[in-house]
Amino acid sequence: MNALKLNKNNFDSAIQSEKPVLLDFYADWCGPCRMVLPIVEEIAGERDDIVVAKINVDDEPELAERFGVFSIPTLVVMKNGEVVNKSSGARPKDQILALLN
Repeated sequence: MNALKLNKNNFDSAIQSEKPVLLDFYADWCGPCRMVLPIVEEIAGERDDIVVAKINVDDEPELAERFGVFSIPTLVVMKNGEVVNKSSGARPKDQILALLN
């Protein structure tokens, strides 16, 4: 499965999952974001026990502001609708997966 592309219209319904949710806040012009995106897509394809979604901060500035995203990429992990982990900057796959624990 590919990572979901979220916007303000489908965001709230997507994060109300019983599964943990990994959010990738990114921009198309961001070099580190382009490094993280294939990793996030790979995780989405490998893990059916989590919801993986991406949010373009240029298209969805309200969502970025809601989560206090000041630098990108920012990865946010939510469980039961609450933020439980957050990390800014490019990370290797093992560190991204560690955010989920």
